[in-house]
Amino acid sequence: MERSVLKMPAVALRGMTILPGMITHFDVSRSRSAKAVERSVAQDQKLFVVTQKDPETENPDKDGLFSIGTIVEVKQIIKMPHNILRILVEGAGRAELCGLEDGEYLEADVCEIPDIVEEGLPEEAMLRNLQDIFEGYTAASGKMNKDMARQIKNCQTVQNMMEQISIHVPFRWEEHQQYLETVNFEERYELLCVLLNNEIEIEKFRRGIQEKVKARVDKQQKDYILREQLKVIREELGDDGPNTEAAAFREEVKKLEASEEVKERIEKEIQRFLNSGANSAEAGVIRGYIETLLALPWDKRSEDRLDLRKAEEILEEEHYGLEKVKERILEFLAVRKMMNAKESPILCLVGPPGTGKTSIARSIAHALEKKYVRICLGGVHDEAEIRGHRRTYIGAMPGRIADGLRHAGVKNPLMVLDEIDKVSSDHRGDTFSALLEVLDSEQNEKFRDHYVELPVDLSEVMFLCTANDIQTIPRPLLDRMEVIEISGYTENEKLHIAKEHLLPKQMERHGLKEGQFRVSNKALEKVIHQYTRESGVRALERRIASLCRKADREILEKNKASVQITEKNVEKYLGKTIYEFQQKLDQDEVGIVRGLAWTSAGGDTLEIEVNLMPGKGNFELTGQLGDVMQESAKAGISYIRSVSEKYELDRDYFQEHDIHIHIPEGAVPKDGPSAGITMATAMLSAILEKPVRADVAMTGEITLRGRVLPIGGLKEKLLAAKSAGMKTVIVPEKNRRDVEELSKEITGGLELVYAGSMETVLSHAFA
Repeated sequence: MERSVLKMPAVALRGMTILPGMITHFDVSRSRSAKAVERSVAQDQKLFVVTQKDPETENPDKDGLFSIGTIVEVKQIIKMPHNILRILVEGAGRAELCGLEDGEYLEADVCEIPDIVEEGLPEEAMLRNLQDIFEGYTAASGKMNKDMARQIKNCQTVQNMMEQISIHVPFRWEEHQQYLETVNFEERYELLCVLLNNEIEIEKFRRGIQEKVKARVDKQQKDYILREQLKVIREELGDDGPNTEAAAFREEVKKLEASEEVKERIEKEIQRFLNSGANSAEAGVIRGYIETLLALPWDKRSEDRLDLRKAEEILEEEHYGLEKVKERILEFLAVRKMMNAKESPILCLVGPPGTGKTSIARSIAHALEKKYVRICLGGVHDEAEIRGHRRTYIGAMPGRIADGLRHAGVKNPLMVLDEIDKVSSDHRGDTFSALLEVLDSEQNEKFRDHYVELPVDLSEVMFLCTANDIQTIPRPLLDRMEVIEISGYTENEKLHIAKEHLLPKQMERHGLKEGQFRVSNKALEKVIHQYTRESGVRALERRIASLCRKADREILEKNKASVQITEKNVEKYLGKTIYEFQQKLDQDEVGIVRGLAWTSAGGDTLEIEVNLMPGKGNFELTGQLGDVMQESAKAGISYIRSVSEKYELDRDYFQEHDIHIHIPEGAVPKDGPSAGITMATAMLSAILEKPVRADVAMTGEITLRGRVLPIGGLKEKLLAAKSAGMKTVIVPEKNRRDVEELSKEITGGLELVYAGSMETVLSHAFA
């Protein structure tokens, strides 16, 4: 049987489905929907309404609409504010969407779907079954109007009852759409029975929840009455203080974002507080404990905003130089963002004092818009400083980690563990082991503070550690961190930092305005070279602060408009110069070689002197040399003895001569293997009476066979060589990779010789 196609205006509905026989209204705000309604009314024509598959779509096409909709009659139109029409319609019948034209309004080609009841169906049995199910629904729900429920029960045909139930029972619009699309009468009947039974189960479940809530409310009401009675009794006894505080605590518990375990523990402590009496010593202890639990951010967190471009801008703005460090930090932040801040590595910034480790951590917090907490671990040797004291002790307090969280106010701050290498352990516990639990992502989700006595979640805390020397950090703790080396600044970097950061900062602190105080570049260079000796810039900042103080006094006492600091007058303000770099010798010398050393304050040159004299084969080392350095000297002399035939030395030469190695500045302890080739070259120079080039410096460890092994601290050593006026620097061949990573600012002006053996060293060292 062919169905006729009708053309009529169409409206797409969002989040609702209209069924045949349903009288309802909906609002129209889209212009083409309004035009479709107006067209329908103007031509006294019916309207086709069909539901959108995605309610968020603004202008759906045919594929965005369900295939079955409803033909409706427009009963009334009410104009609402903001160009909204409220349309009252009555569903007339099902129809299939066959085509759709999109113009000023939607025009649909629809085919009517007749509502046919197949012959032979047990309609009476179906009607009674539906009546029973509906009666069960009304008993479970209790929501439906009694007159309406009675009217539905009295329906004489199953078709009429199905229509009334589908209209008046509050099914979801998706269920209405499913019901509308079920064309077969018997299938539609079965679907309605299923939907109605589902509603019965939902209503029973809802009723059960309501009864439980009511029982709980009744218990709370009973507790409230008892508490009020107890309150009156306490007032009569003149003991109202704890009660008032307890009420305040309970109000805070209601607002607290925490688990039930935490809230129950606080409630238990509040009860203990009430029972302890206002004037008892125990009340003060309990009060402090409750206040600590209420102050901890159990489930309160801040929103992370990680923008790599912004982070890079902040690092560039707040820190000059340190390109490799900044690049590694940005990589770390990228990994953290990709992994949603879970299982990201813990960074440990290692470098000399004053190189910006802590300020870099502050910049990371700034870039992430995180709360910043700094915990200084220098000198901590008691495990209780990390885990907290047990509450049984007088004056017990939470540990530094829990206290840091309390001050941050959120559970996901950036927490800097400063000077982690200065931690030690004693008879009061192993502090490093406590830090293992803090930094281990497998354990810190339930970190136990002895004072808090509840699991504290540290898994969302972003930890960042700083240290000056990783040698003192135990290996298990070091394995949990990723080390980023921050070496010292170059002279050019120090000059830029002084001009762009330190000078403006100190001028502001000392009330100096722009134009009142000027320091020339040459003056700053002199301060850097001759008044400070460090890898960082702390001493430099103190010197600049001293200049600012002198300028303040001079401006006030002598009524000067401004003070100008130049290379010539800087000594007037800072006094005589403190440091002088050992410059290269004026001429080539026998038995004197310039070595390179690394210290915690940066690089330095080391003049090694060797004297040879007739004797009995004694070997003397002076200058406060450490064990490793003494062994390097012995390895050097053993190498020279092994090649004595090459240099035509008598077999008894070493038994007939004494060798004395001395390194000046004897009050300063020295150690390390990197002076091995320097001492061997100086000894061979003295033995052969061959002078060593005055413009050559060297560093490297020597083996018994004369091989040259790699060393560390190369950047600082090369900077020291440049400052001393050296032209050639001999470094181990295996350090070539390290040199390639250095900037031209460091290596420029130096001739670098890569040596794998002593033969190469000697060929470039001897004049």
